[in-house]
Amino acid sequence: MIKYIFYAQGHPNVTSKHRSTLEVTLDPEIGIQADCIIGVKSDKNMLDFPGELKKAISREGAQVRLLLSTTRHHEEIIGKGHPDLSLDHPTDMVCRKSDYICSRTLMIKADKAACDLNQDLIEDLKKSETLKVEIIVE
Repeated sequence: MIKYIFYAQGHPNVTSKHRSTLEVTLDPEIGIQADCIIGVKSDKNMLDFPGELKKAISREGAQVRLLLSTTRHHEEIIGKGHPDLSLDHPTDMVCRKSDYICSRTLMIKADKAACDLNQDLIEDLKKSETLKVEIIVE
């Protein structure tokens, strides 16, 4: 098992309404239409991921868990890695329910998108609380 932790911030414009993706970004601001973004000002991007983590995520059939937490609430998303994931986008990390892959994709076949997240967690993020992101690869 490999575990990697980083932090992002919530934002008043977090709506968490997207039905097929969720995203954490380095960008400091988002508009109200950015309905998949749940965290901004990430302190890491995929280029920062250790080689061991990237290798594990890129393994055929890898199970990838994303644990999202604020001081009071948490959520777990489970998806799959894939050998075609480049894991090299400089700003965005996207979890997808679909099997679509691009440089922004962190995991595919996720069991949750932004709209499926715990509403209490989203309310914390709307108050710009810190978001702890843990990536765990089995």
